[in-house]
Amino acid sequence: MAGKNRDRFSTATRLRLLGEQTAARVYRSQNRRQARRSRLTGRAAFLALIVCSLVVALAYPMRQYISQRDQIAEQERLSQEARQRTEELRDEKARLKDDAYIRRLARQHLHYVMPGETAYTVVDPDAAEVRRGEPGATGRPWHSNLWDGVDSADRE
Repeated sequence: MAGKNRDRFSTATRLRLLGEQTAARVYRSQNRRQARRSRLTGRAAFLALIVCSLVVALAYPMRQYISQRDQIAEQERLSQEARQRTEELRDEKARLKDDAYIRRLARQHLHYVMPGETAYTVVDPDAAEVRRGEPGATGRPWHSNLWDGVDSADRE
């Protein structure tokens, strides 16, 4: 009977049915692929949206965190400098308790001399010429220049 069924349909009819079945299979597989593609595209878009949302949500706190870390580092650097300056001042304070150091500073900076010593001030003539050539240096005593400045400030 199987032979009769086969003979019952013509070759053209069989080819047409075979073509329709193949076309249906191809159409179904294309629909499945497109459905899969659209699902993946939707998923990818959703994932991209979530990632972008996280980036936007975390950008400001991360910026603040980095800024605060920089501020902390700057404050630590300033604190270290202050500690060093404190140590220098403690050393200076300890040296200032020494009378010999005080005498040396007085001689060096204030040009003090001990009783019985004679102090000499040597003026370099080249340096004096340079000072006279400076603007505002007239070779007059400083107090005369000061009063001239006060007088010229009163004038209009």
